[in-house]
Amino acid sequence: MGSFIGHVLPGTLFLLVGVWHIWSAVVRHVSNPKSFRVRVWNPVPGFDGKLKYMELYVIVIGAFIDMCIELFYSTHLKFFVNGVLNPHHMNDFEHSGMLLMFVIFGVVTLLSEKTRFLPLPEESLCFIAAAAFCGEYLLFNFHSTTHKGLEGYYHLLLVFLIALCVLSCAAGGIFPTSFPIDLSSGIAITLQGLWFYQTAFTLYGPMMPDGCRLKENMVSCHSTDSEVRGEFLANFQLFALVFGVLAGVAGSYIFVASRYGNSEFRSLHIIQDALDRD
Repeated sequence: MGSFIGHVLPGTLFLLVGVWHIWSAVVRHVSNPKSFRVRVWNPVPGFDGKLKYMELYVIVIGAFIDMCIELFYSTHLKFFVNGVLNPHHMNDFEHSGMLLMFVIFGVVTLLSEKTRFLPLPEESLCFIAAAAFCGEYLLFNFHSTTHKGLEGYYHLLLVFLIALCVLSCAAGGIFPTSFPIDLSSGIAITLQGLWFYQTAFTLYGPMMPDGCRLKENMVSCHSTDSEVRGEFLANFQLFALVFGVLAGVAGSYIFVASRYGNSEFRSLHIIQDALDRD
């Protein structure tokens, strides 16, 4: 089934990485559109380069902590029952495997960037990130925990967002100079993080739709109409999140263009404004 914390923790990780990815992509493109290239991770400036790999450390440490919670705390160390994997904690094992994929991605990227042992081009790192999201997609699409009713609908929408992450990361490896693809990757990751939050507050928090309730670790609705209204609410919530993220992207682009745009970028807009007046 899941829990409030079980959705908020990964949601926070995806949200932080996604927002930073959007901001960095916009700044890099505005600063120099001609030399823009897709990046699967973005260095953090300042402090004499001491925070350069902060994003990768957040991914590795955050995913590792969440994996330990799923594997050790949630299972209470009861891994086996009668010689086989504990069937009551299969979802915890699956979540751990999913998080392990992101730990591997972060470690491989750090080795590629900081050492000479595994020099990989940025395109290869994009495909490794796509593989990590693909593992997450397969987990939620073929989960041992059967998601039904309203809970199933929220997880179905989550699967769609994860698929967007897979496609955008893979496309980044194929089209390494495309700003829209790099920006789409950040948007998809941000939306996934926000949807984790939305699921937590709706199914396990104070935003449960009227006519539905959480009882005995299951979401049940009093009638089909209540369940349908809950699904309509989920559609509206996703639309609101998409609209909010796109508005934030547009606002950040306008802000960055006015503050950090290079002279060539600004001259282009001045010429375009003159042509429009003529």
